[in-house]
Amino acid sequence: MRRSARAAAASFGFDATRPPATRPLSVRPRAALEATLAAALAAGDGAAGAHCIHELWMRGEFAATIERALTALWERAAPSIPEWLPMRHIEWLPQAYEVAGGFTAVRSGRSNVYLVLLDFADRRRGPHGVYVGMSGYAPARRFEQHKAGIHAAGSVLKRGLEPLTGPVLHLQHIARAEAARIEAALATALGDAGILVEGGH
Repeated sequence: MRRSARAAAASFGFDATRPPATRPLSVRPRAALEATLAAALAAGDGAAGAHCIHELWMRGEFAATIERALTALWERAAPSIPEWLPMRHIEWLPQAYEVAGGFTAVRSGRSNVYLVLLDFADRRRGPHGVYVGMSGYAPARRFEQHKAGIHAAGSVLKRGLEPLTGPVLHLQHIARAEAARIEAALATALGDAGILVEGGH
């Protein structure tokens, strides 16, 4: 049986329900971070393990290390891994968090800004790009619609790999006008950061 979030927090010394952008393990030394990851894997705790991997990622850990950690976490804790953790290494993920973190919405509503990881392995600027969109549907649901051909963007239909929810968790359930403004500005800002961008209009 999966442990409660409170029990996990007591065991690992941090609140694993916090959003990834808050980086609850940012002050934890490398050795302690690795020990926490090992304990999370042993306990099958996907949330705690996800935060450990995310922190390593944000610190610029080697891609091979991140890939090994992701594989181990999916093997041992798949049911409890939060949806914000990508399933594969993305070189520019730290930049995506930094750029998206610069956008805020004041008014709440029914719209969501979402990102989709794109496969650009066949492009010189690959292997990954990102699609920026907005929708009244949750990002995962909108991604499913794209892949099913429902009001689909060609880039997502052809190249979409997975929703990339972590960087834009704070841009969910916002007013439509703000979502439209942020969608366009975020696409521009991500492109300015050197990321291959589709959508954003």
